Parts: sequence; structure tokens; C-alpha cells
Amino acid sequence: MKNELKHELLKQFPKLKELANHETVLWENTNRKKQAQTSLFSMKEVEEAEETLKRFSSYLTLAFPELLESKGLIESSLQDIPLLKKALEKEYDILIPGQFILKCDHALPISGSIKARGGIFEVLRHAERLAIASDKLTKEDSYAVLVTQDFQSFFQQYTIAVGSTGNLGLSIGIMGKKLGFNVVVHMSSDAKEWKKALLREKGATVIEYEADYSVAVEQGRQEAEQDPMCHFIDDENSKDLFAGYAVAAKRLKVQFEKTNITVDEAHPLFVYLPCGVGGGPGGVAYGIREIFGEHAHIFFAEPVASPCMTIGLMTGLHDEISVEDIGLNNKTEADGLAVGRASKFVGKVMDTYISGCYTVKDEELFTSLGLAMDSEGLFLEPSAHAGMFGPIQLMKNGQSYLEKHDLVDKMEQATHLVWATGGSMVPVEMREEYMAKVDASSKN
Repeated sequence: MKNELKHELLKQFPKLKELANHETVLWENTNRKKQAQTSLFSMKEVEEAEETLKRFSSYLTLAFPELLESKGLIESSLQDIPLLKKALEKEYDILIPGQFILKCDHALPISGSIKARGGIFEVLRHAERLAIASDKLTKEDSYAVLVTQDFQSFFQQYTIAVGSTGNLGLSIGIMGKKLGFNVVVHMSSDAKEWKKALLREKGATVIEYEADYSVAVEQGRQEAEQDPMCHFIDDENSKDLFAGYAVAAKRLKVQFEKTNITVDEAHPLFVYLPCGVGGGPGGVAYGIREIFGEHAHIFFAEPVASPCMTIGLMTGLHDEISVEDIGLNNKTEADGLAVGRASKFVGKVMDTYISGCYTVKDEELFTSLGLAMDSEGLFLEPSAHAGMFGPIQLMKNGQSYLEKHDLVDKMEQATHLVWATGGSMVPVEMREEYMAKVDASSKN
């Protein structure tokens, strides 16, 4: 980006200057509409994704015994976290009115992160398309047949590739190898060593880059284009990934009904989603706004060094601007969120859907990690803790938003839903390393 354009943008968007200075910011999306809409995607695609996942249930219960109880459903629970709420209120000297609950995607079966939704879904959909195109399967068949050696040999002819900072690669590597595919994961410099090691243990090929996420994705895309037997799962542009994530909202509606959580004009819902390139939070946000409408208020959370979706939406430039363009280095402990340039597809879809974005400092992620362990015995990856700061940012800096949407008097009946995006697969030694950073930061 030319210096003149950067200077003009910083002048035009005061909060962009704050972001460039590594400040924590709450940005309100003034393009949000009560009746959000997009021509780029539809609920029909979400419904088709849900049906596809149902067809695979008989296979999934055989391939992953941990799914027997749920009958092949890959889903996470809701958890009340009142003690953590109190701990955060005390730490930040603020009251958070309403209910404070966790969506436990850190404990999703198979790959232990939100990526178990979109990533696994796209692998399954690709497998289905190949098998049907080769007359080996029809949609009326029992998909349990996919566990046989015949299908393993069939899928071994094909490769699935992806670029990832970690969790998406894990979900695709685990699912792809289970079906029999060759899997190649192009991993950025931010990816944690344990994630690379686990992928190799599962049989995936891991290609490492010194550069960041965008380079890993672009290299993966280019290599896949040279191989007609290779399917590239494109975290930046894939509608299949997006649809897999969006199914979560339909499941959430059922969970709310079972737990008597009401979402209406008098009972607003606030959802806080950690955001990297945007596919996971974007899909979930799309589904939630389609189902709960104007009464759902969704905020994306990003590290101060990597606010790619915030700057893309704020300026309207989407993928045409990167965090490096405003002088940030994209270096963060929140490896899943270490993305310098947002998805053009997701940014454009989100334009009228989300309420805003906010940024979080790395040290705050570790503060929350420590408070969660001490109060609830709850472990999440640092990336997932970005969601915890949504209610704090909203109550400290979101007064104008609450007033504009006539929410001030309704906050006692509000539900704050923090989407926990990953953590259950983190090995013990890595957890200990994180806790040492918690201890170190508390002494400073």
C-alpha cells in the first residue's frame, strides 16, 4: 500500500490509527442491518450441509467410537461459567449484566476446535462427491460402507491440501487420513510444533513456511492447481467450509430451546467469536443472524497485532488491505488468529451481519487463561480467550451501540455467549508452558 493511501485511510478512520498503535479498540459496524442479507450465500446451502452430515452419521459412529453416544453428531455443549464471570468482573472492575455462557467448541469431538465443523464437513462433502461421481455410492446408501478397505483404496488415489495456522489443518488431516486420502498441510510460521507433530503422526504431509498464513495458503493453492487429483480446501474462499460452520447455528437454536434460553426483543443475544481469516466465525455469525435475526448481536475478536477483519470491514477494502499495511507485524500468541489479510468472501458477506469487532492484547489472553483455570478449572487455547473480552469491551466502550439499538434497559435479560474455539487437544507440556506465561505475567 502506498504511503499516501495509508495516510489518507488513517485520517479518514480514527480507529484505524488506534489499531496501528496496538491499542485495544471496539469498532462498531454501522453497516449492520436489522434484516441482514447477502447475495453471496443462502440458508439453502446450510440446510444441504446439515443433510450431508446426517448421511455420514452411520460412518462417523464406526470411524470414531467417541461419536456413538451422539449417534454421529459432531457437536459441543453449552456451559454456564458464573465463577469466571465474577473473576473477570473483579479483574476489570466492571459489571457484566445478564447470563454469561460458553459454547464449548474447544471440546468438539475428533479435532477439538471449531474447525471440526467446517474442516471436517468439507472433507466429507468432497469424499461424497467423489464416491457418487464414480458410481460407488448413492445418497440413499448407508454411508457405513465408507469404512471398508475398498473405499480406503479408492480415496488413496486422491489428495486433499490446505493452508493453515494449525487447527484447520488438524481437522482436515485427521478426517482426511481416516477416510484414506493423502493429506498435505501447508503450515505458516505461527503454527505450533505440537500441531505439526500430531498431523505427521496421523500420516499427513506437513510443509512448513517461514512466512505467515497468507503465504502458506497461496503456496498450497498453487501446488494443488498442478495436480488434477488434488482438492484444495480454501480457508479464504470456500463456501463448503462456511456452510459447515453455519450448521452450528441451527444446533444452537435447539440447545437454547432445551435450556430455556430466550432470544427476542426483551432478551438480546450477544455472541463473541475469535476471528482469524474469518471462515469459522463468519459461518457461525451468518447462521445465528439468519435464525435469531436482529436480536443477535455478534462481535469478532482479534489480537492487537492481527486485526485483519476489523480493518477490512472498517475501510471496506476487505482483502485489499493487510495488517502490515498499517504497520502491524501479525505476531501473536493466538496462533489461530495470526492472519494478516481477511477473507474477501467472508468480509463481504459479514458486511450487514455483524455488530462490530474488538481487539485484545496477548497479555489479556493469558490473564483470562489463568482466571479460567483458577475459577472454573477450564482450559482453552489462548486464541479462544479472545472471546472472553467481548462483554468487557461492550460494557466499557459499547455504550453508544447499546443506546442506538435500544439495549441499555435490556442487559439484565441478555445472554452473553463466548464461543470457545479450541483447547482440548493441547498436550500437557504445552498447557504447562502456557500456565508458566500466566504466572510470569501476573508477577509483572
